[in-house]
Amino acid sequence: MLTGNYDKIKLKNHINDLISGKIKTLEFYLNFTLDASKDLKKTAKYDSFREEMQEEIYHLDRRMATLKAMQQKMKKVSTSETGYVQLGSLVITNKARFYISVSLGEFFYDDVRFYAISEESPMAQIMKGKKTGEEFILNNIHQKIDKIL
Repeated sequence: MLTGNYDKIKLKNHINDLISGKIKTLEFYLNFTLDASKDLKKTAKYDSFREEMQEEIYHLDRRMATLKAMQQKMKKVSTSETGYVQLGSLVITNKARFYISVSLGEFFYDDVRFYAISEESPMAQIMKGKKTGEEFILNNIHQKIDKIL
């Protein structure tokens, strides 16, 4: 049985901390890559390497923008309980625990596995508006909603 007593405020804070940690790590790599790219000699010999570094910086910038957008979205995530699935709901099914917030994927909180999914994900879309006791099937997997917080 997957049900338990979970504090959504602490869970939301935990996800915010995870995102902040990812941002700090990414900032480190971005700064390191920027500094390294400045140290390259301006000769034709290093052109391809400089090009690869610019491509890496571009990808890091895009990832940073995604993480910052997640931070902004988390500000809109409600911690109140409504009785039906919506943004901010912690949905406990007979198979897993889903926190409808941002697309962070699998994470552990107090040694318990959760999945942070965005409200645009297929899983969240199929659960949206459902209440405790209702069932659904996604990808040939049958699930029953045991609890909504």
